[in-house]
Amino acid sequence: MKVTITNGTLTAVLDTMGGQLTSLKDAQGMEYLWQGDPAYWSGQAPVLFPIVGALRDGKALIGGKEYAIKRHGVARSREFTLLESGTDFAVYSLAADEGTKASYPFAFELRIAYRLSGHGLLTEYQIYNRGDTPMPFVVGGHPAFRCPLEEGERFEDYVLEFEQPETADCPVVDLSTGMLDFGETDRMLENSAVLPLEHNLFYQDALVFYGLKSHCVKLYNPVSGRGVSMDFSGFPFLAAWSAVNDAPFVALEPWTGCATCFDEDNVLEHKRGMRILPPGEAFRVGYVVNVL
Repeated sequence: MKVTITNGTLTAVLDTMGGQLTSLKDAQGMEYLWQGDPAYWSGQAPVLFPIVGALRDGKALIGGKEYAIKRHGVARSREFTLLESGTDFAVYSLAADEGTKASYPFAFELRIAYRLSGHGLLTEYQIYNRGDTPMPFVVGGHPAFRCPLEEGERFEDYVLEFEQPETADCPVVDLSTGMLDFGETDRMLENSAVLPLEHNLFYQDALVFYGLKSHCVKLYNPVSGRGVSMDFSGFPFLAAWSAVNDAPFVALEPWTGCATCFDEDNVLEHKRGMRILPPGEAFRVGYVVNVL
């Protein structure tokens, strides 16, 4: 079931399937969100929980027992419940059931709150431990944005621009497993705030940034000024990704953790960025996408 929210400046469409965003338009009707062409990638803005990326062999040890968890976790393919909505906001919920517990044996509730304000859309994740044991998890977003936006533009007309100059070494992604190698990195930025876009940047999968000074990044055409910005404060990882077949989109992905790394074992709690939520407690984190 889809719900439309608006504040007169922006209009967003949200879906109970995956609890995800499926459209983000300005007042002139310009669509900013990728619309899921399966020729490149059928996704749009999946929610990543309780893992981000891939596990080694798709499995993790939890309490000494092996569990199979699909890439990016259990939330992206589940039907959420719409808890409440108004003109400019909506709140969705996914509660653990026997299906999720087969992969992730914890009594969680994941709420996602969306709210429009000015030229921005806030996405807030609210994770609750409804069980009686400590609960390890990571959470992340995966919204993909059309690039280019206008007829006559090229992908290469766009840049990623951080709010501060950065020197960034991104871990190499193993294409066969999806795992990250922090022992082998590519320097993507050298005391620079601007990364010009080229399709070949993504031929080895995502660029995974970690330890940035910046809390905001822009994906835009410097000539027209059109695009989006993202405030990812509270997320220690930011990934930029596009499909390897020269896709006309770029995903900006704020993560609290990342895929399994080669220097890690298979214990879920040992993954980079893993948070351990005590019974009865909650964790909140969010990001804002602004239309430029």
